[in-house]
Amino acid sequence: MIIAMRSDATEEQITEVCESIKRYGYSPHIIRGEERVVIGAVGHGDNKDHLHSLRAVPGVENVVPILQPYKIVSRELKPEKSRVRVGELEIGGSEFIVMAGPCSVETRDQLMETAESVKRAGAQVLRGGAYKPRTSPYDFQGLEEAGLKLLAEARRLTGLKIVTETVTAEDVDLVAEYADILQVGARNMQNFALLKKLGRVGRPVLLKRGMSSTIKELLLSAEYIASHGNDQVILCERGIRTFETATRNTLDLAAVPVLNELSHLPVLVDPSHATGKRSLVLPASKAAVAVGADGLIIEVHPRPQEAWSDGPQSLTPADFARVMDEIRNYVRLESRYLN
Repeated sequence: MIIAMRSDATEEQITEVCESIKRYGYSPHIIRGEERVVIGAVGHGDNKDHLHSLRAVPGVENVVPILQPYKIVSRELKPEKSRVRVGELEIGGSEFIVMAGPCSVETRDQLMETAESVKRAGAQVLRGGAYKPRTSPYDFQGLEEAGLKLLAEARRLTGLKIVTETVTAEDVDLVAEYADILQVGARNMQNFALLKKLGRVGRPVLLKRGMSSTIKELLLSAEYIASHGNDQVILCERGIRTFETATRNTLDLAAVPVLNELSHLPVLVDPSHATGKRSLVLPASKAAVAVGADGLIIEVHPRPQEAWSDGPQSLTPADFARVMDEIRNYVRLESRYLN
């Protein structure tokens, strides 16, 4: 249920409604808009009639049901776009956010060279995998904590924020010590133990769509994180698996406006994993801007031919600089700006 408070409702009245929601067996989630407060009553309680009775409580304007199975991340609960804050950065606002860096952290020289180049080109966040879930058990699995320490050093030297993947629930606390944004990869989108743990960590989460997952399933995964206490979630469309073999995956551009209609969460696009070819990253990036993405996450490596993972889809620093230059005009057309 959604309990919409009057614009002149007091904090005492809001508290009274929240306490009533708890007594009825639900969890209250307060959304503070510019004009009024909305409270979502979420859970599996069996006292919906009691929730309807809250219409009579002073300060309450209306009580209406939430129709979508994902409650907290739905536009029904919060009609206006959410903005996820990462320090001074704001994802989902007027600034178009670009995250860039290598698929995996390999060496100090490789990471620092990449970090400095993407910073010069205008990226605001450095991506890099310290933990790498790989299809083959014989592929490089990441430097783990040593990689996290290198990412932290790159942040200190460049000022870039850090996004990196956490693979298991057991790793969350360690990764959160180093990272500004914790990424959930496509293979882990429905790792519910991991999602629940991320709901209890005080860090924004970048949630990638599973390669065979529907939009509804993506939003329900986001709901797992939000329902456990963390509504700082960023969605990411990274391509889905289809019968097409010309690209690594099929970039579902329509998912971006659909997600913007259904959810208030920011939406990024990963053109690197979606296409698997560096030549396609630029046109896919332009398209992502045009359909309403809030940002991009792009793979960049100083020497892609030597990359330990995902070399064919990684841009060189010079290629990345060209992408940034070319998408600036597209970003302006969408009434946004790029660093």
